[in-house]
Amino acid sequence: MVALVLALLVPAPAAVLLLGSATIVLADDDDDDGRDDDDDDGGDDDDDDGPIRVRRAPVPVAPAPPPPVFAPDEIVALSLSDEDLATLVAQGFAVIEEISLTEFGETSRRLRIPGGTTLIAARDIVQALASGEAADFNHYYRSEQGFDGCSGASCPARRSIAWPVQSVRDTSCGRSATIGMIDTGINGDHETFAGAALDLRRMSPESFDPSGAVHGTAVAALLVGDPATRAAGLVPGARLVAIDAFHRRGSDERADIFTLIEALDTLATEEVGVINLSLAGPPNAVLEAVVERLVRDRNIVVVSAVGNGGPASEPAYPAAYAPVIAVTAVDRAGEVYRRAVRGDHVDLAAPGVDVWTAASISGARQKTGTSFAVPFVSAAAAILREAHPDLPAIEVAARLRDLARDLGEPGPDAIFGAGLVGLGALCDGARDG
Repeated sequence: MVALVLALLVPAPAAVLLLGSATIVLADDDDDDGRDDDDDDGGDDDDDDGPIRVRRAPVPVAPAPPPPVFAPDEIVALSLSDEDLATLVAQGFAVIEEISLTEFGETSRRLRIPGGTTLIAARDIVQALASGEAADFNHYYRSEQGFDGCSGASCPARRSIAWPVQSVRDTSCGRSATIGMIDTGINGDHETFAGAALDLRRMSPESFDPSGAVHGTAVAALLVGDPATRAAGLVPGARLVAIDAFHRRGSDERADIFTLIEALDTLATEEVGVINLSLAGPPNAVLEAVVERLVRDRNIVVVSAVGNGGPASEPAYPAAYAPVIAVTAVDRAGEVYRRAVRGDHVDLAAPGVDVWTAASISGARQKTGTSFAVPFVSAAAAILREAHPDLPAIEVAARLRDLARDLGEPGPDAIFGAGLVGLGALCDGARDG
């Protein structure tokens, strides 16, 4: 009998949906266990003596719906007066939750909108009040994550920006700095955090499913990982206050604006000099007001990812707000990450493609996305402020742009901003790449 040979159906690459700055991977075969899914055991599939084996095509699975952009029936307001709040309650609004923002001396409220009222109409009602201008939807924000013999501080990503090799924590640049970050959970027991000045806090409600530790662990390790491990940090001697403001809803991992601004207020009370936000989402009036006050009134540098929505996407926030340092990602050859958002708001580029950092449980692996470029700029900002403590936060971005190495077309552009972040002579021991 002549054997009938049927072609094997090979799964297609991961399908990806883009919604603004949110990216949802629908299917991904990320198999790092060293096993080969193909049948290479030496057997002969052309078996003339047995029955014909038919491998059926998998039943198509409908794509998962895109994740929501905001809570369907909530408005977040910043500092409503008692009179305006009473007016809203009389119209059918209800206070779900409120928090006192210690650093700003205001109260943020999460409001349930009246039945039969659209979300847009409800926002217009609140914003029309004298104290309701800084009110908006309860938007969701998501982390922005998209092998050679690299090991720790010798990785090509660090060499490309002349980052100094730092052998121990207490003699490293930036050791007097305090950096804040808002992200997912972090595995504080990872070996790279042994001896780190790492302050971990969870701020999302206990009733919510906790976020995972994959993204937050990788970002935190890029900042304060042990120089002696494979996940060496950029400023390993710095103090890091890391807040987990994320939660899970099914496969969606997100931070709502109400929790996000509470986390920002908490970091302001900790006297951090720099805040690392490896996250992105839609514009929001409450977030804009808080970011403005953090930078201009509280003298805190805010650094954020431009987002992974793709070059044709609208700007993502908070990176697109003027006081924020917006960071894009490049590979070791200086080419921009293919899914990085572009625009005139882009300030700086930093390594963010195949960057070596901590895995969630132990060891290290490569990571790609604008999320992982942000810590390079946050670390540079921390060192700059350590060297020049009187430099106002609003001027840090300008100074870092002056130190950047131009990429692409001459001069600042919408792809690379001012160019690749550089330390210059800020840190003793900096070497040419």
